Amino acid sequence: MPTIESDPATARRRLEDAGVDVETGNTDHERWRAERGDAVAVAYDDKVVVQGARPTDLTALLSDAGGRAHVYFDGASRGNPGPGAVGWVIVSGDGIVDEGNDTIGRTTNNRAEYEALIQAVEAARDHGFDEIDVRGDSELIVRQVRGEWNTNDPDLRERRVRVRELLEAFDRWSLEHVPREINDRADELANEALDDV
Repeated sequence: MPTIESDPATARRRLEDAGVDVETGNTDHERWRAERGDAVAVAYDDKVVVQGARPTDLTALLSDAGGRAHVYFDGASRGNPGPGAVGWVIVSGDGIVDEGNDTIGRTTNNRAEYEALIQAVEAARDHGFDEIDVRGDSELIVRQVRGEWNTNDPDLRERRVRVRELLEAFDRWSLEHVPREINDRADELANEALDDV
């Protein structure tokens, strides 16, 4: 259960600026409480306590921003097109910061890879990182996003534009193709999500 030493008024403003609804506390000791995803933040006089299944759904908004992270992504489609899923991992000098996976319906492998990349970069943004080094095992996606290869598929072009918009918001970013064994955790997460379909 993370405790964030923060002025409750400042923390409340950060949450409200991010579109999180903040409500009155449930007891005389609670100044306010807020929910987002699978996390609940409760403010006391000099601290904010975050609890729930995924506290990172709120801690990223409450913590001081900055720093650098490595971001790994992988998308999968069984059948191509077929059931699709994504997996991603964010790692900093302190270890794994966050990871996630999700099913995304019927799709192609390339669309799943783009969706995984979008979700991973959005998560890194939500954690407040200034710099990210993104790694994936899809050479096609990496080269398209870097502008080395083109695509005739309008849907993939749209996704490429979205990824570039997200990346350009960081102070510095890189995007590299890596072998599957370097990307094994993101791959594992995507396949776990598919196994549950």
